Amino acid sequence: MQEFTELKEVAGDSATGIGKQIRANLIPPLCRALPDYDRANFRADLLAGVTVAVITIPQSIAFALLIGIPLSSVLAGTFIVTVLCSFYCSSRHLVVGPTNTISIILAGALYSLASEPQVPLQKVLLIGFFMGAIQLAAGLANFGKITQYVSRSVIVGYTTAVGILIATGQLGNLFGIARGTEVSLPGTLRHLATSFLTLHFNPVTAAIGVGSLATILALRRWRPRWPDGLPVLILAGALSAWLDLNEHGVGVVRDLGAISGGIPFFTGFPLNATGLILLPKVTSVAIAAALLGMLEAVTVAKTLAVKTGQRVNPSQELIGMGLGNLLGAGFGAMPGSASFLRSAANQQSGGHTQWAVILGSTMLLLIVQMLSPLLAHLPVAAIAAYLIVIAIRLIQPAQILVVRLSTSSDAAVFWVTLVAALFLDLDTAIYTGVGVSLVLFLQKAGAPSLVEHAFNEQGQLAQIASPAGRNNSQISIVHVEGDLFFGATDIFQDDVRRLAEDPHIRVFILRMKNARHLDATTVMALGQLLEYLQSQGRHLLISGVRSDVATVLKRSGLAARIGPENIFPAEENPTLATKRALQRAQQLLPGTKPDLRIFYDHAPQPTA
Repeated sequence: MQEFTELKEVAGDSATGIGKQIRANLIPPLCRALPDYDRANFRADLLAGVTVAVITIPQSIAFALLIGIPLSSVLAGTFIVTVLCSFYCSSRHLVVGPTNTISIILAGALYSLASEPQVPLQKVLLIGFFMGAIQLAAGLANFGKITQYVSRSVIVGYTTAVGILIATGQLGNLFGIARGTEVSLPGTLRHLATSFLTLHFNPVTAAIGVGSLATILALRRWRPRWPDGLPVLILAGALSAWLDLNEHGVGVVRDLGAISGGIPFFTGFPLNATGLILLPKVTSVAIAAALLGMLEAVTVAKTLAVKTGQRVNPSQELIGMGLGNLLGAGFGAMPGSASFLRSAANQQSGGHTQWAVILGSTMLLLIVQMLSPLLAHLPVAAIAAYLIVIAIRLIQPAQILVVRLSTSSDAAVFWVTLVAALFLDLDTAIYTGVGVSLVLFLQKAGAPSLVEHAFNEQGQLAQIASPAGRNNSQISIVHVEGDLFFGATDIFQDDVRRLAEDPHIRVFILRMKNARHLDATTVMALGQLLEYLQSQGRHLLISGVRSDVATVLKRSGLAARIGPENIFPAEENPTLATKRALQRAQQLLPGTKPDLRIFYDHAPQPTA
């Protein structure tokens, strides 16, 4: 009864601790910083906010075109999602909102769900709602560190594929080519090639698109400090309005829907009857998008923190992003992720706090409202040119070179993720890349090798070149080094069984001082080894057992099968447990002087 009471108290303390952690995380960090906010901070944040707003305008229009949803939904995402996340993020410069990668995931999802009766915006909002729920739960559970287990090679391969897909997908808009029936990369390329060869494109649109692309690239070279692409888009919009290019078959922004810069209103969550029916079909996409969003947020926040020395809490970023995407779905807002471009611009423009992002989002709505007549005439081809430039920037040759040349595993993960993203669904590509990286990691972690050692003339342990250098043929010590989880069990068992086939060895001593992470698979393998040796009248001893290993052996019942007299716990002297095991071996082999044979993992290591 006393034990139950103590257990109840411990559980109560744990629950209280978790509750306090959740309440602490839900208090906006930005509000806690208000007492120290002054006029100098406001002036710096206002200037940085203007810069972020100017950059966001062309991106928002491009994302609406890329996905095929109303521009008002993207603008709602740049306000609702961005502002909510800014209140809760620990990073002072992180900007969360509609991004390239989330846009192309949503575009791919809409293609795959084209046969469903719901309108595209309803599908996007449902995915965003589920994304936000996953991210919020991960943040509240302090799962922010889980992102460190996803290989950087996966992200590089994925972003490279996204850049290729965006650029390829916008070539049709750049040249005024009608969209084809096939949405795959090979189908898109075939359609573009056929359209060019048969001259089925709009020459006016092509002239505007190519001219815009050339001008953007030229400005980036000669005026790198100018707002990214905005001058070209304004010029193209003015030219389109003056010449009324829409009458010549040139697509313009007003074809995407009405442009509104007003504050979004709550319209309800997309959880009606049709939304619930669609929910199982968007689950995979939402999980992949949520995972990618978490990776982007943590990566961008940590990258910016390196330059400022700020400490970042990954779980806090997930809470902010999760709340933004979850509640944003109720305001008709496109879900978002971390934007490296806008975040870097915020930092480089001198933003002091996340109020810079909030001010920028507010000014964005006002600017769009004032420029809506001009934006309505903006040619789609000019936006396509801007998107292609963004896509090119996603492809980082330096990072690709690093992951390709570092290790063969990194190269394999990169190529698998890249190919999967180009030819399969994007969510499938993420799962494939993560799966391959984990498999290759487990393969490395689970590949032990055994090297035989013996005592030399000086009484020291040294590697022997051949069996002729063995001290004693009846007693063998196998030094176990590393993780003995399920991935390493088969190789470990095979190597030890191969050694056990030597009929001269009567006693095996497993020196497990440096063994870690035993699991059920390892315990069963040791049990099979024990049965094999006992069936031939031979013995198994274990020395240097640490507390965690001893616990697994005891709970599984294997310790009782081996016998407590044959298990020797680790002691402060690293060789004392092995000496005691050798004394036990003498008892099992009367009249035998126990010389040593030692097997070490990998290269020779210092031994005691």
